[in-house]
Amino acid sequence: MNETPDDTAVVAQRLHLATGFLASERGWVVERLAALGSRLRSFRDDQIDLEISVKDRKGAEQRVTLECWINRTPRLHLVATSSERDLPGALNEVRDELVRQVDEAKTRTEPRSNRALRSVPRLPEHE
Repeated sequence: MNETPDDTAVVAQRLHLATGFLASERGWVVERLAALGSRLRSFRDDQIDLEISVKDRKGAEQRVTLECWINRTPRLHLVATSSERDLPGALNEVRDELVRQVDEAKTRTEPRSNRALRSVPRLPEHE
């Protein structure tokens, strides 16, 4: 996937590192998740919040969770998780899953895919 600086910027600006990540790892994590930025471009930056956490890091039960909140109507809360023991692989897995969820959410709410949103009621004619 080819990322542009804008794609990386939205992830860098809106990503919160939660449990299990050090501030010094921020650049590396943002770089891994940059491909998600292209999917989020259709939303305003201030509509998006991202949070990533890892529990039991390097342990047998390691679990990476990436959450995305998109403040629009209806408000979206998307969650992707991975139990992959390799941390870079886990980041790739949650990124790809969140990309899929964002694409699916866009498809569900776009007028061309939703007959109710596509049809505009006609106004009654007055003479």
